[in-house]
Parts: sequence; C-alpha cells; structure tokens
Amino acid sequence: MSNSPIENTSSSIAPSTTAKPLSHISLAAFAPKTTSGKILNFFAPILDRLLGIKKLNNLYREQQFSGLGKQDFSEQLLAALEVSILSTDKILKKIPKTGKCIVVCNHPYGMVEGVIIANILTNYRSDTKVMANIALQVFTEINDYFIFANPLKPQTAINSTAIKQCYRHVENDGLLVIFPAGRVSFYQNEHKIITDGHWNRLAVNIATKTQAPILPIFISGTNSVLFHRLGRVYYRFRLLMLAREMFKLQNHQITLSANNLITPKHLQVFSNSDMKNKLLRLQCYLNDQQYFQPWPKDDAKTAISPVAEKTDSKLIKSELEKLPEKQHLLTFKNYAVYYGYQRQIPSCVKEIARLRELTFRDLDEGSGEPYDTDKFDATYMHLFIFDHDKNQITGAYRIGQTDILQKQGGLAQLYLSQMFNFNNDFINQQQPCLEMGRSFIIASEQKSYHSLLLLWQGIGAYVGQNPRYRTFYGTVSLSKQYDPRSVAIMEQIMVKASAGVTAKTAFTGRLHPEVTQFIEQNTIKLKELSVIINAIEEDGKDIPVLLKQYHKLGANFHCMAIDTNFNQTPGLLLSVHFPSTPKKLLKLYLGDNMAEYLAYKE
Repeated sequence: MSNSPIENTSSSIAPSTTAKPLSHISLAAFAPKTTSGKILNFFAPILDRLLGIKKLNNLYREQQFSGLGKQDFSEQLLAALEVSILSTDKILKKIPKTGKCIVVCNHPYGMVEGVIIANILTNYRSDTKVMANIALQVFTEINDYFIFANPLKPQTAINSTAIKQCYRHVENDGLLVIFPAGRVSFYQNEHKIITDGHWNRLAVNIATKTQAPILPIFISGTNSVLFHRLGRVYYRFRLLMLAREMFKLQNHQITLSANNLITPKHLQVFSNSDMKNKLLRLQCYLNDQQYFQPWPKDDAKTAISPVAEKTDSKLIKSELEKLPEKQHLLTFKNYAVYYGYQRQIPSCVKEIARLRELTFRDLDEGSGEPYDTDKFDATYMHLFIFDHDKNQITGAYRIGQTDILQKQGGLAQLYLSQMFNFNNDFINQQQPCLEMGRSFIIASEQKSYHSLLLLWQGIGAYVGQNPRYRTFYGTVSLSKQYDPRSVAIMEQIMVKASAGVTAKTAFTGRLHPEVTQFIEQNTIKLKELSVIINAIEEDGKDIPVLLKQYHKLGANFHCMAIDTNFNQTPGLLLSVHFPSTPKKLLKLYLGDNMAEYLAYKE
C-alpha cells in the first residue's frame, strides 16, 4: 500500500516536543478575519476550556501527535481515547478490493467516527476518501483523508467543490465514504429515539451516475444523555459539545456492522432517488443490535435418524396404474401429475413423506425422523409429479378439502387449525376451500421452472374437475435459514390484518423504528421487497419462490404464526380466490377448462 507524503515524512523524522505544533486546535483556528472573528479570537481561550477543546489540545501535545502520518495519528488518537473497534474484518469482506465503491454511515458521535472509518478503510484501500465536516480541518495531520464540506451552510462554495471532488474520486475508481446526515444524530421527538436527521441524496446521485455499488455501515452507540438534553434546548449546543463528548468514549467499544453490498442493479429497482436513499438508510439501521432478536435456540434434540431408504419404484408404478383415469391429471414429456389418497397409494405417500423429510432438512425444517409424516397424511389428498424416465416422484402438494374434512370432525381435521384460530367468518368456514400445504420440489428439480408449473397445472386440472373449489388457502413457510429481520419485514409488508383469524403462537420479530416507519410511509412492491431481503441475507437469497407465486395469483396475506409441529417454523397464512387470478395465469393453469370453470355456479 502506498503512503501519503505526510506518512513518508513522519517515518524519517521523529516528532519534536519543542517544535511548534502542526495543528492549531482552538476555536481561534476558525475565526474569520472580521470583527466577529476578532471577538471569537479574544474569547477563544475561555471557550476552548469550557467546550473541551483545550483538553483535546493538551492530549495532542502530550501524545506527541504533531507531524504524525495520518494512519499513525488516527491509531494513536483512538488508543489515547481507549476506544476499541469491533467487527472490522466482517465489514472489509463486503467491500471490493479495487474499483469504484461508496460507503454510507450513520453519524452517532459527530467527530470520532470519521477518523475511525478513514483509518480502517485506508488500511484496506489506500484510495479511501471521506467527505467530512470542515471542523476536522483542525487536525492538519489527517487532512489527506478528507474531502471537506460545511453542512451548516449548504450554499457555500466549499460544498460545490466538495461534491465535484466526490464525483471525480468515485469516477476514478476510488472508495468514497459519506455521512449522509451531515450532522450528528439527535433525539427525534416523533419516534422517541436517537437517530440521524434527514439523509441527503448525494451518495445515491453519485452511485447512479457512476454505477458504483454502495455499502451502508451502522456505527453503534451514541453521545451522552446530557448532550442530547442540551441539544433539545438549542440545536447548536450539539456542535459546541462534540469535543467534550470525545473524552466520554474512554474504554468504549464501537461495533461496525453491515448487510450486503447494494449493487447498481439493486438500486435500479427503486423508481426514484428518494426511495433509493431510503433503502440505504433502512439497510444501515437494520444493523442496530438493540433491535436484533436472533432465532431462539432449538431445544436439545435426540439424534437425527437417517432418512428412510427409497421406496420400491415398482410398488409406486403399480399403484399409479390402478388409479382411476381422472386422477391422472396431465402429462408433459416424461412427467405426469396424479392425485390420490393414502388408502389408494400407500407406497406413493410413503415416498412423498420420505422426500419431504429429505427436502425440508436442507432448510432446517425436517422432523429428524426417517419420514416427514403425521395423521393428516391419511385424510388429505396428495397431488404429485412422477418422472416416468427416472421412476421417481419429483414434487408434491398435500391438499385438504375443507368441506369434506370438516364433516368428519370439524376444525380439528384441518392441519392449519393447529397454527391458527379460525373464526366463523374466515373463508374456510364460509365455503369449500382447498387447504394447500407441505409442498416440496426435490433438490435436483428446484432450478427448473417446469416443476412448479406442472404442480399448478395439476391443481388447475383438479379444480376443473371440481369447480366448487374457488378459494385456496395455506401457508408459505419462511425457513429459519432466513434472518429474523427478513421474516419480520416480510410480515410487516405482506400481511394486511384480517378479521377471522389469529395466530396460536405469534411470531415476535422486532424491527428498528426507522424500518417500521419506512414500511408505514411507503408502498413496497414485491421487487423492492426482494432487494431489501437480498441485501439482508448473508448468502443473498431472495424471498421464497412460493411467496412470489402466490403474489402473482393475487393472494391476500392474513397472518403470521409459528408452526410448533414443524420445527418452530414461521408460516405466512394466505388465500387465493382462483377465479380472480389474472386471466393469463388462469389460462396457463386451467387450459381449455377456464371458461367452464369461471362460469360455474354453486
């Protein structure tokens, strides 16, 4: 890594205790050559003592900071303040080693975070520049870190120059750091929390123009209670107290945390710069550990049993041959879709239960038993795909016919009654419905679109035979491989509280008030939700494919609950009124039966 000219000088000449200090740390350093400047210069010694600036100057002299290179200066300053920084390695892994990139951060302290970020990122990339408040000009030794601006006077010439420098630096493949608030975080009366003020859109504008990725970083902590109390009396008190606040950080740990790098492709999903800017702020504050609630640890389990051996395909084929013709719903190439009941196809259901266990274990949802099965396998219908070339089942749905099941024993016959309290006005009490659940597609087929399509064409063929079923309902399982924040966001955005149903065991994910406010104030499209989840998930995974599928069908999302019978997995309850599905999809799933199905009257 190349050193700056200052660093080259400091490596060969030891700082002198007798030489005149390089930096003039006093309010007098900012005094303009005017009458008011002369007054400030006169009172500077008193104000320096009162505001903690003299103490900072004493530290500068005692620690012999004068003339140090920028990296040595910043490291010794943090050491003298006894500030330790955590999780830097995790942050650096998310930043490209070369090429254009922007980092945006919240502004909890006002001074020290600029030095922290500059030092850490310069160690990683020597081309780092930080857009910073001109107040940091007082430290001449570290001026090379910064592109200076004056957030208190937006129209001043220095800001126009700074913006041009920022654009140029990123365009030249540099790493740029911006604190979009421009000012230190403060107490927000509206939400009763301490956060940044308004974020300007400079980072988004530069990223859009230069096609640079952006990493939002959250810096933990905040200034003292006194700082925020005085700031509520008069906002300029916050600026005056910044130097004094630095000395309250002694023996303080500051954690840096971030989700994933946000690419230009991600930003393009959002329609305007305001929404793009909100995405950055959202991803920043999602990392506030005060609001992070990890999944509860699973209770100690007995040893997981091996998944059962594959069922003899000859037995399966024999059962399929005996099914009535109407239960062979469709054929596509080597694939066929069937439905049946356990009493008709015991070997098929046995293999379905084995494959469910195999598939669900990959999502940390397996039962741990050789088969994923329960009493409902005996009473529910099984709709599945069979590959005649490979002699194997490749995917299935377990479907409950609510009108038939409830005649056999009421709500207790419905699997989802274990998760939800259904009142008399919920749809499964008002009309014949199909309760959809336990769906899977085997791993080797999951990247293929045709498997899910075949299942839904099979469902379309079934309701074509049984047009009394106008509504489907069920849950989308949100695997615990998802970050709890992702699940909480999906719940907040997708669920519109519905009468007639409540969770027996509610999901209790927490979200930062900033995130809640974002969701309340904006209409979030599904593509935008995908970007939000992509940015949170460490492996970059998207929202569940089934959630997208149901959304395309026009689903209503009613409630979230924990499935205590399915490894404590969160499930998102939804319903689809099939006749209201977009005609293009209805035609795809129902084929020539569409007109007859739509014309059906009870």
